Amino acid sequence: MFELSLMCPENRVETLSDALEALDALSVSVEDADAQTDAEQALFGEPGMPPPKDGWQRSRVLALFPTESGAQEALALLQAQDFFGDCQFLALQTVPEQDWVRLTQSQFTPVDITPEFWIVPTWHEPPEQARIIIRLDPGLAFGTGTHPTTRMCLRWIAGASRADSLAVSRDLGRVLDYGCGSGILAIGAAKHGATDIDAIDIDEAAVQSTALNAEANQVSLKAGFPDDATGVYQTVLANILATPLKVLAPLLWSRVAVGGSLVLAGILERQADELKEAYRPYCELVVTDQEDGWILMTAAR
Repeated sequence: MFELSLMCPENRVETLSDALEALDALSVSVEDADAQTDAEQALFGEPGMPPPKDGWQRSRVLALFPTESGAQEALALLQAQDFFGDCQFLALQTVPEQDWVRLTQSQFTPVDITPEFWIVPTWHEPPEQARIIIRLDPGLAFGTGTHPTTRMCLRWIAGASRADSLAVSRDLGRVLDYGCGSGILAIGAAKHGATDIDAIDIDEAAVQSTALNAEANQVSLKAGFPDDATGVYQTVLANILATPLKVLAPLLWSRVAVGGSLVLAGILERQADELKEAYRPYCELVVTDQEDGWILMTAAR
C-alpha cells in the first residue's frame, strides 16, 4: 500500500479529491495541515447537512494506492492539470502492512453502563460483575456504546443516574428507538424487559445491522423504516443530533403515550435552550444526565 500526500488550498480540496478517486485511489482523506499549531481551524458539521467548508485553509490530502506505480502515475496526471497549480506534492511513502482486523478489535474493549450492565465485543470475555450484557461489534451503523450519548441513553434505560448508582425500577412498556443505528438502545431496552420494540432508521444499513445485532443478542424486536412505526409508545428514544431532533419535535412527541417518556440525546450542553424552545409547544424538556459536554434531555407526558 502506498500513500500519496498532497497540499492544497481550501478551494481545491473537492476538485483534487474527486480527481484522486477518478484515478483509482483506494481512499482519500483530508486533514488540517496546520493541526496542532496556533493556526489550527475547527470545522463542524452534522450528518445530512453540508459542512461549513470543504476543507481547511491549508489542507493535506492523503490518497492510498495499491501500487507505487499507480500512485506515481496519478501524481503525474494531476501535475499536468491547471487546477493543480495551487497544489503541492509532499511525499509518496509505503504504508506498512498491518493486521487491520486485530488493530480495530484492540480499540474496542468492554464498556460499563452500570456496575452490572455492560457492552462486550464478541472477542472479549464478559467481566465477572456483568449480569446484563449486550454483545456488539463495530459495524456499518453508529452505536457501539463508547459515545457519551449512547451511554446516557442506556443508563436511563437501566434506571441509573450519575447521582445515584442504585438501579431504579422503570416500566419501559412499548418502545420506539427512532434513528436506531446499530440497534443498541432497542437491544438495551429488550435486555431490561421490554417485549414490544420498534427500531427504525432511514438508513438501510442501520436497519440490517439492528436486525443482525438483535439476533446475535437473542432478543426480539422489529427493525424497519419510519413508516413502520405505528401508534404510540410508553418510551420514545431518539439519539440523533440537535438539528434533526428540533425538526422532528412534533413527530416524536406525537408518538409518546399518556404517562410515557421522551428521551433525547445527541445534544451538546450549549444546545439545551434551543431544544427546550423547539419542544416548548409540546412538552417541557429537562436535562437529566450529562457527560463530556453532552446532555440527555427527557420529558414525561
